Amino acid sequence: MGLTITCLNDGENTVIFIIQDVAALWLQINGSSPRYVFMRLLKTAFHPDLSPEDISPTSELILIERHAARGIVVRGENILLLYTQRYHDYSLPGGGIDEGEDEIEGLIRELKEETGAQGVRNVKAFARYDEYRPWYKPDADIIHMISHCYVCEIDEALGETSFESHEVSNGMAPKWMNIYEAIAHNEAEIANSDKKGLSIERETFMLRVIAEELVAR
Repeated sequence: MGLTITCLNDGENTVIFIIQDVAALWLQINGSSPRYVFMRLLKTAFHPDLSPEDISPTSELILIERHAARGIVVRGENILLLYTQRYHDYSLPGGGIDEGEDEIEGLIRELKEETGAQGVRNVKAFARYDEYRPWYKPDADIIHMISHCYVCEIDEALGETSFESHEVSNGMAPKWMNIYEAIAHNEAEIANSDKKGLSIERETFMLRVIAEELVAR
């Protein structure tokens, strides 16, 4: 993971510095790991009721941020996903990062809660996906959803899950799924279901990228 910083020298020459490991540099300077890791941004999605102008410096709309950590666990062409019966779709396991957690802590907790994953290890930053959605509470008008996605490994056997009540009501369950079948399933839901939204668009986009970059046929 690298960050390129461009500095104009004298109007004629450009000096480029490349920092190969931003997290390591942060640790060296600050003595602690950053709460949020710098990642490549794959896509920024807007709800149909919003536009880039709504988040511009001149906009009077109030914006809040929410960070989530999502896990990518791949074995061959199979990937560990969550199936949600209510929406009939597949998604990466993960969720909101709690106050006081960093991304890795949130990732490990969410994987354990939603899939029963044990022995989460070899965690590597993959990519980030941003969304802007309307926020229907009095404290803000727009929520900026930032999904930090990590590749990791887990033990062979899954343990017990500990879903929240609304997740149980929605019929969520972990499932190893062929990634190409999961993509095809979600694409069919996007094309045919009236319950589609930004979440399934995000998940399907991420699955396509994962299949292209991490799963070799």
